[in-house]
Formats: sequence, structure tokens, C-alpha cells
Amino acid sequence: MNMLLKAGVAGLALVAAGSFAAEAKTPQDTLVMAWVFDDIISLDPAEIYEFSSSEYMANTYDRLVVQDLDNAGAVKMQAAESYTVSDDGKVFTFKIRPGIKFASGNEMTAEDAEFSVERYVLLDKSPAFIMNQFGLTKETVAEKVRVVDAGTLEIELDAAYAPSFFLNCLSFTSAVVDKKEVMSHEENGDLGYNWMRTNFAGSGPFFLKTWKPNESLILDANENYWGGAPKIKRVLAKNVTESATQQLLLQKGDVDIARNLLGDQITAVSKDPNITIAATPKATVWYMGLNTKNPNLGKQEVRQAMKYLVDYDGLAESSFKSVGIKHQTFLPRGQLGALEDTPFSFDLAKAKELLAAADLPDGFNVTMDTTNKSETRALAASIQNTMAKAGVNIIIKIADNKTTLTKYRASEHDIYIGQWGSDYQDPHSNAEGFLMAPLAKRNQWQLPENETAVLAARDEKDGAKRAQMYVDLQKQALDDSPYVILFQQVENAAILNNVKGFILGPTFDLNLYSNVVKE
Repeated sequence: MNMLLKAGVAGLALVAAGSFAAEAKTPQDTLVMAWVFDDIISLDPAEIYEFSSSEYMANTYDRLVVQDLDNAGAVKMQAAESYTVSDDGKVFTFKIRPGIKFASGNEMTAEDAEFSVERYVLLDKSPAFIMNQFGLTKETVAEKVRVVDAGTLEIELDAAYAPSFFLNCLSFTSAVVDKKEVMSHEENGDLGYNWMRTNFAGSGPFFLKTWKPNESLILDANENYWGGAPKIKRVLAKNVTESATQQLLLQKGDVDIARNLLGDQITAVSKDPNITIAATPKATVWYMGLNTKNPNLGKQEVRQAMKYLVDYDGLAESSFKSVGIKHQTFLPRGQLGALEDTPFSFDLAKAKELLAAADLPDGFNVTMDTTNKSETRALAASIQNTMAKAGVNIIIKIADNKTTLTKYRASEHDIYIGQWGSDYQDPHSNAEGFLMAPLAKRNQWQLPENETAVLAARDEKDGAKRAQMYVDLQKQALDDSPYVILFQQVENAAILNNVKGFILGPTFDLNLYSNVVKE
């Protein structure tokens, strides 16, 4: 069954390849990418929580503030031109940048920003918890987020937090939507949600032309963008799940950029004088989530055994060469308190000892939900092979990422294998995700003591003490958590040499197209 699924995926990729080949060379005014973006569930910023949709949002919407590419860990103004904080540290006042217009022609005001922040909370989709932690709930948000005048927005928090922490959170959850346009499509009090899932109401450098799930995404340049019109007129992305097909398309000149090549393919195309490799470490890890409601995965000894049944080094030298750094803790390198220890390696004897201690000396059967990206399939196939040596027989279930994520979020998996990236550049993002929610919830591992420790680390004012608290949390997770963390991602893009200005940022909501030119 797995082989049939793989063949089907390959066939779809070849169909995609055929559509490119018919176009021959790419148009001079269009950036054409081969990319896997089948994780897109929704185009509504209040629901966006996936890597590809975050990249889409970054290029089509203005946020109040964004991460500063030139100053790691800092934010810069975007839709807001300035902000102030009250003496008690609880009220943030944002001045909206004048002259911003949405694609509809409507001018952005503080009312649009107020509406947008409130939608994040009231719709209560995946990113809502980021705002909830500041006391912005369904019951309070209308009172706490308020318009002062057409150009001024206030957000009142439930306590005084470090300004950088709140602003870092806003850098992901403050995309401003066109209130008039969105509400013109409201149905039964849904705040325009059903329409926004597949439509656009932004003010960014590009606007949505068409999106065909699992097939294509087309963005057109906003010629009237306040920050200056993009240098390229159109971006065309095709969902090509086979990395080998992406390589072929790139070398034929049928695409300008291949986004998902594996290690050996990167090595091969890097020898081509017409191609340049861009690479950026991401605040993103590849990992396995083990659902503890499965009786076998609920045993700590089993979870530890599985951490010894991965050929980390073999993968690092093959499929993940150049695209991943061996990494086994939940904080990516570069963040405060990140622990770079890698205590696990393939150790069959140790794994069998742990399985015996769990009364499973002969192993057990378990399913793994796997996306159809080449990287994930390579991981899954290797792990399936090495775990079988200890009797842990993994049945791989392949589907598009939208399907696997939906199942994972409903906690209907045994094992999920995929990626997790920081929502904002602060260690609390991953500490909360892995130890409180949402990942701890999905894997049925929410412990009160973890929540207490995570919140204490978040609120610690002494930088050195705070870093040590995160080190301690990671060490504890190495011993007990339901996660097998595998690699920190190094995102690569293989780019034809005539394409300049494509930006791969440290997070997916900082991958930017507006400076792209084709010489």
C-alpha cells in the first residue's frame, strides 16, 4: 500500500512537471517556484499556522510589527509606524502608518487593526493561544483592544510583560485585514471566516490571484504598495512533491527556484555553474510526536527506546546532508538557553533493554502519519527500517500535509512525523508549544508541573537565570517527553543565477519575494 501511495505521489509530481515543461523558459516578469506547500489549510491570517501559509501571509499582508531581518531578536514597525508603552507596562499604543491602502482601495485605519486583533481571539483558531496568554480572551478582547482615533490603537494586557516578548508575539499575530471587505462577506456572525479561508483582504506587496490547493499559488504585485512596488510582477508556485522532479525542472530552466531538494540533489546542482544555493538555518525542528494515549507509547521506557532507534548520523550524511543539523532538544540553536546536547544515537542493545523493561521485549506495531514531502518520506523510511530491528513495526500512512495536520491536531494519530517552527523569536514559543500546548495537548502529555515551570521561565527577568531555566526544561524533556527530535532545519533554495533578491529568513514568515529581480 505504501509503495502504491508513493507511486501515486510521483505521478502527480510528473503531471506538475509536464505543465512546466510546456512553458519552456520562465517569463521575465514572473518568479516561478517548484515548492511543496500542501500544508496550507487556510488563507485567513486568523487561522494561518503552517509554514507555507505563514510565508504567503508575509508577502500579502502588513502586520503591526515584524521581525527585523537585520537585527536578530528585534522587531521593526510595519503597519504601525511607532508605539509607546504606559508607565505601568500594561497598555501598548500603536500609531497606524498613514497612507496604507488595501487591495480593495480602502484606507487602513486603527479600526481595521482593532478588528484584526479581535478576530484572532474571537475565531479561536490555532494562533489564538498566542494572544490568550496576555489576558486577551473572547470575554475581554472587545474591552482590551480599542480604537483611540482613526490612527491610534490601544492594546491593554492583563499584566506587565517584557515589551519585547509581547511585540515578538504580535510579529506573527497582527496581520491587518480590511474590515469593510471582510465583513461584506460575513455569514451568520462568522466574521467573514468562510470567505477568508480562500480569499484575500490585505495590503501587502503582493495580492492573491489564485490558490488551487495542492496544485498552484499565484500572487500578483501590488503596484501601489506603500513600501514600494515589488520588482517582479508575479509569483507562480507549483506544488511539486518529488524533490527529484524539482531538480529536473530547475536544470531544464522550467522553474527559477527549487525549494525542497534533498542532500544529494543539492550536492549535484551546486556543481552546475548556472545555479546558486541559498541556505538559512531555521528556528524549526523535524520531530516525531508520540501520542501517549496509545498504551505502548504512554510508557516512558518505550519513548526512550525509540529515541535510540534512529540512525541520526546516517541520515545526517545522506538525505539530510546540507538540509538539517542533528538536534535533539526543543529549542533551536540560536535561541536563549538552547541546549545543543545530542545524547541519543542508534543503539539497538539499549533500545531492546528499555523495551524489555516496558514488558515489550518483542516490540509492537504502531502507525505513523507522514506527509508526502520527500524529506519526511526519507525520514519515515529510515526510521521504519531501524525501528524494525527492535521489533517496533511502523505502518506508514502517507497523505498531504493538510490531511496529516488535521488528524494530528485532533490527536487521532499514533506517531506524527513532521516539523515545528517557533511562532516568534523567544524561547517561550517552543517551550509552551512542546510542554503546554498545542503539541503537548496533541500528544496527550499535559502536566501541571510543566506549565508551572514554563510560565516561571517566561516571567524570569534575569537573563542568565532565564537561560538556565530553559536548559533545565530541555534536559527534563530529553528524559521524559513524547518527542523524538531529529534535526534543526537548514532551509535551502536552489536558484538560477539570473534570479536575485529572494530572501530566506530565519522563520517562514520572513521568506520574502518583493526584492526579486530577474536579470
